Amino acid sequence: MSNICPKCGLPNELCVCEEIAKEQQKIEISVDKRRYGKMMTIVDGINSSDLDIDALITKLKKKCASGGTIKEGKIELQGDHRTKVKETLEEMGFTVEVT
Repeated sequence: MSNICPKCGLPNELCVCEEIAKEQQKIEISVDKRRYGKMMTIVDGINSSDLDIDALITKLKKKCASGGTIKEGKIELQGDHRTKVKETLEEMGFTVEVT
């Protein structure tokens, strides 16, 4: 017998909770200039309780070939990667706005 998801009531193989969470979130991507003129791409609006934010940042860091971290619920990537991050998140099913 397969396990049942407590949120949607479907078996774990058919669970759609993460897909629904992706569609409901509005993510904003912006660029911030830090010390010594270094650029940081900031991804804000991700609810870490609904998604695996560690897996998400790992995928984004790999795609952009840069370092990054999670601070105060925001993903920070080293460099200006707005287009790559936007494309990657849209492929994953998120609604993205670049500012």
